[in-house]
Amino acid sequence: MENETRQEEIIRVAAKLFKEKGYSAVTMRDLATTMNMKAASLYNHINSKQEILEKIIMRIARKFSVGMTTVKSSNDSCIVKLKKIIALHVEVSSQNIYGMAALNHDWVHLEAQLGPYKKLRSDYENDFKEILKEGIAAGEISPIKPDVMMFSILTTLRSLYLWIPKKEVIHLEELTNNLSEILINGIIKEN
Repeated sequence: MENETRQEEIIRVAAKLFKEKGYSAVTMRDLATTMNMKAASLYNHINSKQEILEKIIMRIARKFSVGMTTVKSSNDSCIVKLKKIIALHVEVSSQNIYGMAALNHDWVHLEAQLGPYKKLRSDYENDFKEILKEGIAAGEISPIKPDVMMFSILTTLRSLYLWIPKKEVIHLEELTNNLSEILINGIIKEN
């Protein structure tokens, strides 16, 4: 990767290993072997496997948090906000295929950052539900429970990291538009 530091390379390679084997099964020795370096040399760039996991998960969680803050604070309609959330997930997932696996599955292994991560995730989901409630109040979407709508949409969006690598060619804008059509039309209120 261009202009990638050794630490960034270690984190990138670790994210791939975590996705392939699971966080618990990967050792620092596995990581060193994959990187063709001595395990002791890893510690010149990173303190622990836990630190790697924290960096992977918190970096992505913050991207989602910043994106949601931008979307929520806009004056757009609920439907436009939902489309922007879908675009956010497509963008972040496509740029972090391996990291998304850690975010979705390995967050339970966080130690010092578990509380901050849970707060970011909870705030994100609460903001999402608020957008849905605003859409219901404005008559833009059907009065279905916001929790159910959010769960349905996020379940699809959170699994993009599994689906995207299976495609030879992926056009992110087309994917965003298709997902918006499928996920949002199911909740638009019929007159």
